[in-house]
Amino acid sequence: MNIAEVSRKYDLSADTLRYYERIGLLPRVGRTAGGNRDYSEEDCHWVEFIKCMRAAGLSIEALVEYVALVQQGDETLQARKQLLIEQRFQLAQRIQEMNETLQRLDHKIAMYDDQITRCERKLKKEEPSQ
Repeated sequence: MNIAEVSRKYDLSADTLRYYERIGLLPRVGRTAGGNRDYSEEDCHWVEFIKCMRAAGLSIEALVEYVALVQQGDETLQARKQLLIEQRFQLAQRIQEMNETLQRLDHKIAMYDDQITRCERKLKKEEPSQ
């Protein structure tokens, strides 16, 4: 699959894909005889994984470290697991903070609903009866 196809499939710009490869976030992508990137199924799995992890808020740095560990082989299994555990913990904290923010917003919205209801009742009382 060429870079344009991968770009469309995963809704990432070609520049982003090149950047991910340049910084080591995406393992080296194979090339055609003409020198164009030729994404394998495994490369696409990496793109999908990276996109998912980035959407969850994982840093580029953490993901680069993870990919580097994967490339070092099975002796890094425990280190990879620990890195993912740490990232999970940070994500759980962000989710908790977001849930607290959501509750505050719900409370504010409810306050406006109450005020709107009071204003509407007040306006109905002020309308001249016919």
